This record gives sequence, C-alpha cells and structure tokens, in this order.
Amino acid sequence: MTARRRSHWVFAGLGALAIIVAAWVVFQRSPAKPQAIQAVPVTLARAVSQDLPVSITALGAAQAWTSVAILAQVSGKLLSVDFVEGTDVKAGQVLALIDPAPYRAILIQAQGALKRDEALLADAHLDLARYQALKAQSAIASQQVDTQAALVRQDEGTVLIDEGAVAAANVNLGWCRITSPVAGRAGVRLVDPGNLVSAGGSLGNTSGTSAATGTGSGTSGGSSIVIINQIQPIAVTFTVPEGDFQRLSDVSDGFRTPLAAQASSQETGAPLGSGELSIADNRIDPTTGTVELKARFANTGKRLWPGEFVNVQLTLQVLRHATTIPLAAVNRGPNGSFAFVVGANKKATVQPISVAWTQGSTAVIKTGVKPGEIVVTDGQMVLKAGSPVRAIQPAPAGRPRS
Repeated sequence: MTARRRSHWVFAGLGALAIIVAAWVVFQRSPAKPQAIQAVPVTLARAVSQDLPVSITALGAAQAWTSVAILAQVSGKLLSVDFVEGTDVKAGQVLALIDPAPYRAILIQAQGALKRDEALLADAHLDLARYQALKAQSAIASQQVDTQAALVRQDEGTVLIDEGAVAAANVNLGWCRITSPVAGRAGVRLVDPGNLVSAGGSLGNTSGTSAATGTGSGTSGGSSIVIINQIQPIAVTFTVPEGDFQRLSDVSDGFRTPLAAQASSQETGAPLGSGELSIADNRIDPTTGTVELKARFANTGKRLWPGEFVNVQLTLQVLRHATTIPLAAVNRGPNGSFAFVVGANKKATVQPISVAWTQGSTAVIKTGVKPGEIVVTDGQMVLKAGSPVRAIQPAPAGRPRS
C-alpha cells in the first residue's frame, strides 16, 4: 500500500470517528425544560358584607342661624357699651345706653299736655251737662248745646293725641336702653361710647364680619352698635344639582323627614358636627341648575363658625348587608364592568360584575362577587385570565409600587 493511500484511509477514519462522537453528544443531551411562568405582583383585597351608608357630598358654608344688626332706634349720645366683644350674650341683655335725658324731658312735656287737656275735657263735659239741663227748661237754644257737644268731642280728640304723644315718648325713652333680641355671640363693637348715634341708619354687614369704624368723639358714621350672631344652633347652607335634589326629596318625603348631615373641615377633613337637613329653597336656580339647602347643627362644641367653608355629607339611606369591594378593583371593558378574582390556586379569573352603588373608595356589588372572595386592586394592567399572581403590600401614599 502506498503512502498516499494510507493517508486517505487515515482521514476517512478520523472523519467517521468525529461523526460518531457528534452523534453521541447530540443523543446524550437532555431535552430543554420549559421556562416557568412568572407570577404577576398584585395587591389584593377581600370582598366583605357590611352596612354601608349611601350619601352625597357638597361644599357648604356655615352661617349664623339668626344674625341681628343692633341699631340705634333713637338719636343721641352713646353713654355706654355694656357688653364684652366676642362673648355670648343673652336675650334681653342690655348692650348699650343712649343718653335718655332729652327723651325723658319730652315724656314729661307730653304728660303735662295730657293732664291739661284732660282737665279741659272734664270742664267741657260739665258745661255740656249744664247746657242740656237748661235746654230741658227751654232756657237756651239747641244750637248752644250742639256747639258744646262738638267742643267735648274736640277735646276728646286732643286727649287722644296727647295719649299717643305720651306713648311715643315712652317708646323713645325705652329705646335709649338697647337690649339684645336674641341669645348669641357679640361681634366687634362698631361704635364707642361718647359718639353721637342716629336712628334709621344702615343695617350694616350682617354676615358676621364687621367693618372698622373710627373711634373718639364726634358723630358716628353709622348707627350700628354690634352684630349678634346665633351660633347655637348654627346653619350650614349648600347647593346640590337638581338630580340630587330630586333624590333627596324622595327619600325625605319632600323634606318632611329630616336627613342626617355631617360637616367636616375642608382643610383637614376633621369632623365638625352632626345635624339635620329639613329646609330646601322653593326654586331651582335656572342659571346653575342647583337648589339651595340649609341644615341645622346644634354646634354644642362651637366648632362651626359663621363664614366657615365646610364639606357636607348627607346620608340618604343605609344599605344593609351590602357586598363591597374597593373601587380600585372595578375594571371596565367593552362588555361592561368586571373584576379579577383570585382563587385558591392563586390564579386570576375574569369575573363580570354589576355595580349597584359607589361611595367614596368603596363599590357595592350587586352580582358577580360574593363576600369572602379575593379581588385584585392593583396590577390589573398586565393580568389576563389564568395569570398566576403574587400578593404584595400596597405602596405607601405618594410612593410608586415596586
């Protein structure tokens, strides 16, 4: 065998050996394992059965239940102001005193005129009686008797005028002593003692915020003394759309049955008190389509103050044993609302649901979810039917979920 032929057989043998080795490696390699499906991180919540109050909310403003601007009803010098600004006053309490001397003098004059004219009337009655006796004896003419009778009626009219003058003088004298017609809280004093006040002035600002006035002697720029606001009870007024108004009217039997109302702070959300709604305006504002309502709050803790803006919540009814889930668990698709329900196998299934009511962050479920079932509240965007899930804690407010 030549050298060339031997090398040919050597290369052929090496090639066959390489083929055998490659085939052995291929057949010995284990089949690739299928890659495991990763569980989707989600937050979960449990459907619960509870009694849920159904309510509506509105922006309201507190105002005095009764607000009275105390005005001078007679003109004169203000002798004293007998209340402490910013304190409670009682009905009938003396608030201020106007110099009564001029009005006392007028009363004395009126009383004197009355006594004089009463004496004249008595004398006229005596003359009339004498004339009537003489007429019976045909001693005088009938005309003289008639004239005397007319004089008696004239004097009677004069006495009535005098009595009216005395009554008016008594009223004016009484108005020198200014009292509070209601129990409430006194505001800032609007005029100082020593000023001249006049009757028939402007009503001023009755909203509870007084304007600044000058002090010292001289004539006051107005006749308002102070504003008394009744804050126990206090009113909260607000408006609702006409659709909500109709619902309120239906559940309250035309506002004959009071509805529970709660007020809370706009700034902090802290509760400020509970009250009742029973007053509705008699018209719908055509420019806004809203109706003004007024609720009465006892305000025993004086947490509500006139002019304060508050959030008002009106309870329409209480849904007993309602199935509720977080509103975040409700999804909407082309076929309606649905929720991802997680079973014991930790896989999500798509469950069509019917939402009966939403209240804040809570949804009332009519059908589709039962109490005790687990629903997904966050992470639905990457879920599909049958996806395995992994429960995680919800992210703190203001921080993204990891």
